[in-house]
Amino acid sequence: MECRVLSIQSHVVRGYVGNKSASFPLQVLGFEVDSINSVQFSNHTGYAHWKGQVLTAEELNVLYDGIKLNNVHHYDYVLTGYSRDTSFLKTVVDIVQELKRLNPKLVYVCDPVMGDQGSMYVPENILPVYRDKVVAVADILTPNQFEAELLTGRKINTEKDALEVMDMLHQMGPDTVVLTSTDLTSPRGDQFLVALGSQKIVRPDGIKCIQKIRMDMPKVDAVFVGTGDLFAAMLLAWTHLNPNDLKAACEKTVSVMHHVIKRTMTHANEMAGPGNRPNPAQLELRMIQSKKDIEDPAIVVEATVL
Repeated sequence: MECRVLSIQSHVVRGYVGNKSASFPLQVLGFEVDSINSVQFSNHTGYAHWKGQVLTAEELNVLYDGIKLNNVHHYDYVLTGYSRDTSFLKTVVDIVQELKRLNPKLVYVCDPVMGDQGSMYVPENILPVYRDKVVAVADILTPNQFEAELLTGRKINTEKDALEVMDMLHQMGPDTVVLTSTDLTSPRGDQFLVALGSQKIVRPDGIKCIQKIRMDMPKVDAVFVGTGDLFAAMLLAWTHLNPNDLKAACEKTVSVMHHVIKRTMTHANEMAGPGNRPNPAQLELRMIQSKKDIEDPAIVVEATVL
């Protein structure tokens, strides 16, 4: 059975963020990807200059209506990322609800992009839309620590706090929650970043339980753009290919990330030359060059079952 994803994310002419970061890896893994570009920019906004257009909620509806009129709006997955407009986000929710009525098995993967390290980079009126409308229809949610704290109103200081926050998020809707990055101290030392995952599953004997895992990922000293979009896309793919096995899905996802980032870092440093910090153009993800790693990643991070 072919698997079809509707991905509503940003598009850049040059580089890899949003749909550019998600489409190729999903296609490589055998998914059909239908893309709606929420923005079309020349490049990501980390560059000195960028130009482009933003899709309105009305324009999103027009595109969706076109798909509907041709009766080709059957999807297995919906994937969304960065959005800074409340009416656009509410329209996404309407579309997801309608697609779920058509296919009750549809899985909505949502990266609730709002901010990081204690500061928001979207308007504050986006938060109640995510919290009260979007999370309720999401099946897989991939917030960072700050976004999870915003959605639940609860601070995370310890691993126990983080596990409780993930439980709160489960109660709000999604069966799978992955905290993609946290400020928690890794047992392996300060060179490692802690990510946590939690998945509600039904065992073969019919008993409901929650699988919880922790991953300690090597830190990288650089700012990459598009990695969150790649993470959400790969989690979609690997949870599909490893149903009810969050440990395996997260190990594959994080290992893909590791290989892509490592290859990107090596290339960026070569381009920048000794003693120079790479610029945004040099730090664009080496996506095409990582095709083999995306298809069959060597596992470099093992998840710990909690």
